[in-house]
Amino acid sequence: MNDGLFFGPDGNPRCWWCEGHDDYIRYHDEEWGRGVIDDQRLFEKICLEGFQAGLSWLTILRKRENFRQAFEDFDFEKVSRFGESDVSRLLQDAGIVRHRGKILSTINNAARAIEMKTEYGSLHAYFVQFKPTPRKNRLTHAEATQFTTTAESTALSKDLKRRGWSFVGPTTCYAFMQAMGLVDDHIEGCFVE
Repeated sequence: MNDGLFFGPDGNPRCWWCEGHDDYIRYHDEEWGRGVIDDQRLFEKICLEGFQAGLSWLTILRKRENFRQAFEDFDFEKVSRFGESDVSRLLQDAGIVRHRGKILSTINNAARAIEMKTEYGSLHAYFVQFKPTPRKNRLTHAEATQFTTTAESTALSKDLKRRGWSFVGPTTCYAFMQAMGLVDDHIEGCFVE
């Protein structure tokens, strides 16, 4: 590894953080930082980022299919109707992170997502307004490791909280922005375009 890059089995230079795990490499190469406009995927990602708080993203990534099954593929219309029996079921599901507060947050946020879609026409239309002006160049490894929040992720967090969302702090929002392509944080030299 040099300058934050590591060379995968195919010889391509990649961002340092996905080294050592094939599923992380696939996620880095195929998903992370690519623009997403699908509302269900956006809702899924912001909820999973909330579940990730205090854990590694690899833990969540490896449980993602279980989360999808448990939360009706993150169809926020369906999740918004979850009741106490669903919460009890989810708290018994070893395939997901069994944290009552995060489960309740996902159900709450589903109702807030419906409101947002009604107001903006789509979740994408709402989230894209927080997209920062593109940087002139990609970040260096040193720069990339310093960012955990930005003014835009802080503004997004504040606005989501004002709208009644939970588990959406500035760091969670920044990770969401990175993953969904609202910012391009692949570092200099990474082969992913």
